[in-house]
Amino acid sequence: METTSTTSPIRIGTRGSRLALWQAHHVADTLRASGMEVEIITITTKGDLVLDRSLDKIGAKGVFTEELEESLRTGAIDIAVHSAKDVQSTIPDDLELLAFMEREQVHDVVISFDPLFKLGEGQQVIGTSSTRRRSMLKRFYPNVITAECRGNLQTRIQKLKDGQYDAILLAYAGVARMQYDHMIAQHLPLETFIPAAGQGSVAIECAKTLPLERKLDLKVALDHKPTHLCLLAERAYLRTMEGGCSIPSFALATLQDEQLTLRAGIISLDGEELIVEEMSGPSEQAEAMGEELAHVVLNKGGAQILASIKEAKA
Repeated sequence: METTSTTSPIRIGTRGSRLALWQAHHVADTLRASGMEVEIITITTKGDLVLDRSLDKIGAKGVFTEELEESLRTGAIDIAVHSAKDVQSTIPDDLELLAFMEREQVHDVVISFDPLFKLGEGQQVIGTSSTRRRSMLKRFYPNVITAECRGNLQTRIQKLKDGQYDAILLAYAGVARMQYDHMIAQHLPLETFIPAAGQGSVAIECAKTLPLERKLDLKVALDHKPTHLCLLAERAYLRTMEGGCSIPSFALATLQDEQLTLRAGIISLDGEELIVEEMSGPSEQAEAMGEELAHVVLNKGGAQILASIKEAKA
């Protein structure tokens, strides 16, 4: 007898990097623990293929998600698993973000083969593929030379081993999940290095046409409500700023006793101009707060920073 769409195994779409596969298996294990059958399907994205150019040069919108989203539309997969910070700020109308899994620690770390390495001690070459991290390094560590560092985590660490950099900057979450904690030379403070919207969480995307019963089962099994509320605020901020992962904006929401605090802003490419604003309110107003804070940042000079970034890319 042919299985129906609500009883067949959940087909999980993922990129093929070790970190992406870790995320997919984490989702699979969680679903199995809820009594569901699963199947993992690996899909190659544009971001995996084009490694000789920085993200802002290849058009960062959907660079790690587009092929996965197409597979959702065709029904080749039921859900796509993403690093939440890689998901573009606006989701296509026929798709939805179903769940955000419980967040790992959100801060950035410095990775080096020298355990005594510290940023700012002499002239250093630091590898990063993030516009935000590059701009923040220029502001807080002006003597540092930044160098493009694309590829999966293992590729970046090999480049570090080969001597292309003195250290590399990464999200703690990926480093911890790949068990490279022993290479962390420095944990960067959230007061200055505010992370990208969504950093540290795994996002679950599906087609709106996925059967409602299946959606509800997946949401119950995978969604972490406090994380979801925080990311609603952060993503609303990002969406209103109209900035993808190639824009050096940042946002971090925290939740305590149903009170949400959002700290967000933008930094110029040269690190000279930095705008940081904060807002607190009830968690049910998460999205409205994100939008409101973005307008505050834009009105306080953020619009000019965005205009100069677009001009520099033109």
